[in-house]
Amino acid sequence: MTGTPETIAVVVVTYNSARFVPDLVASLGPGLAGLDWHLTVADNASSDDTVEVLRREAPWARIVETGRNGGYAAGINAAVAAAAPHDAVLVLNPDVRLAPNCVPELLAVLRRRNAGIAVPRIVRADGGFSPSLRREPTIPRALGDAVLGADRMGRIGSLGEVITDRRWYTREVTVDWAEGSIMLIDRACWDACGPWDESFFLYSEETEYALRARDRGFALVLAPRARARHLEGDSATSPRLWALLTLNRVRLYRRRHRLPAAVVYWALILLREASRAAAGNRCSRHAARALVSVRRLRETPGPASVQPPAATGAVTAGA
Repeated sequence: MTGTPETIAVVVVTYNSARFVPDLVASLGPGLAGLDWHLTVADNASSDDTVEVLRREAPWARIVETGRNGGYAAGINAAVAAAAPHDAVLVLNPDVRLAPNCVPELLAVLRRRNAGIAVPRIVRADGGFSPSLRREPTIPRALGDAVLGADRMGRIGSLGEVITDRRWYTREVTVDWAEGSIMLIDRACWDACGPWDESFFLYSEETEYALRARDRGFALVLAPRARARHLEGDSATSPRLWALLTLNRVRLYRRRHRLPAAVVYWALILLREASRAAAGNRCSRHAARALVSVRRLRETPGPASVQPPAATGAVTAGA
């Protein structure tokens, strides 16, 4: 680190998040202990009293009322644009709770490893293990997921996209991308990569950003001693959200690969969803229908095509 204290811009995107704000704000002080930091919140046109609760719980915060629900990436971009000068950006979902000294640990790893992005070890709401690290989406990994399932594939060497081997979460490892509910992004990385891609609206935006950062030479590193709790969203139980998550995976792959490879990837994702739909999975049935809809594949996601999860009260990322 430099001789002068570094400043962290904490940016949060809210959407009907009133019930999550008090505990989030309460966790910031211990989670950023010893650091200079400031909070900027972008509210995506909440219909509840999120803004009023923010003003009561964090009267010192900057609040950007976007006037629309433009999605998670749009909220992040609006908050960063409005934030005071900073050396790094801490992206947070409102349903994340920082453990004490989480961000100092993230910053130490970010600087020691000369990385672009640092992420903590995340636990679920009940304290259970959360497999938040990921490998780049590939055709072999999509095939393995379709045939064996993500959990089993994640334990077989580098074959799985979701890293489920718990040993990975005990050391400072470099990965392709990670769940986007909490990320510490170096200012140099942000300046080199530019803003997050707002066209995804919800899901895959963190994947796109992390891969873009990697392409520009900025690594994403796990800080295993940094801890955070994520209450998590409804993507696995909401048919509409699961369909959007699945579609955005295909859209992202197509942007990074030629058409023949993208068609194979689409077919494997469809195979996975169709097989699970045949077994009675309602979310996969919805996703399979979306995958065979030319209109759904071509449309730009937005609030008209998805209702953000009410259970988290946030436009969340990283499923």
